[in-house]
Amino acid sequence: MTIISYNEFERVDLRSGTIIRAEPFPRTKKPAFKIWADFGNKIGHLQTSAQVTDHYSPQTLVGKKIIGCVNLGEKNIAGFISQFLLVGFPDHENKIYLATFDPKVPDGEKMK
Repeated sequence: MTIISYNEFERVDLRSGTIIRAEPFPRTKKPAFKIWADFGNKIGHLQTSAQVTDHYSPQTLVGKKIIGCVNLGEKNIAGFISQFLLVGFPDHENKIYLATFDPKVPDGEKMK
């Protein structure tokens, strides 16, 4: 475990969002989906690629409340621009489950 200061943690911009679209991403080396999420009026819609095909389908992802890190910059993944990091945790087989939150939290709220 690496210890960071509270000031360093404050720089990580974790936001609440809702997945609005998901589709298979066949161009990746490992199975993945293209995912679009709504992060509220201030941030808007962002897209990413995520290797969450073991526990989810595109249909089960749409409408899911998610946590995204929105200030890591863009990354090109097999020709698709990823604009945020979708937060999740591995199970005992290292397959990812998404980190979620109570649906009462509005999209775009910053984690505090």
